[in-house]
Amino acid sequence: MQGSSSDVSRVEFFQQIAGLSVATAFSSSLSLPAFAEGEDPINLPSGVSYAVTKAGTGPKPDIGELAGIRFKAVCIPTGNTVDDIFETPEPYYTRVGSGGLIKGIEEVIPLMRVGDRFFVTIPGKLAFGPKGRPASAGKPRIPSDATITFDIEMVTLPGKEQELIELIGDE
Repeated sequence: MQGSSSDVSRVEFFQQIAGLSVATAFSSSLSLPAFAEGEDPINLPSGVSYAVTKAGTGPKPDIGELAGIRFKAVCIPTGNTVDDIFETPEPYYTRVGSGGLIKGIEEVIPLMRVGDRFFVTIPGKLAFGPKGRPASAGKPRIPSDATITFDIEMVTLPGKEQELIELIGDE
């Protein structure tokens, strides 16, 4: 792997160290978890990779089901935080498989269990694509084809919460 010599652009450098090295390089400066010692990321055919940083024991979501997640997304080429909802009072709710999130996250959420926390690296084509995203109020610009990392946690599946099932008597 090439180092950070001045003849390598910042984008090229991050492309060279994509995956495990990106998580390691940014874990301290951006407060994102690094992969566990000796843990290899799981590489999906699409180019998305993830590592389980905390294993949950809850149920997995079904397609169409409402899921509550918390996440922090960081744009690798710029180091800008795209979004961070770990400290919000409520998680972000999404319908699994609805297409409401970027493609790389839509691919990973059905693999998670309640309580799981993953560190996900998403290539630009499955994040904001060649158009990127312009800056808007409170949101930084995302360059075209930028790799995005997510620290994502599955916190709830309202339709599968054991207390709710016991209360209404469904099994």
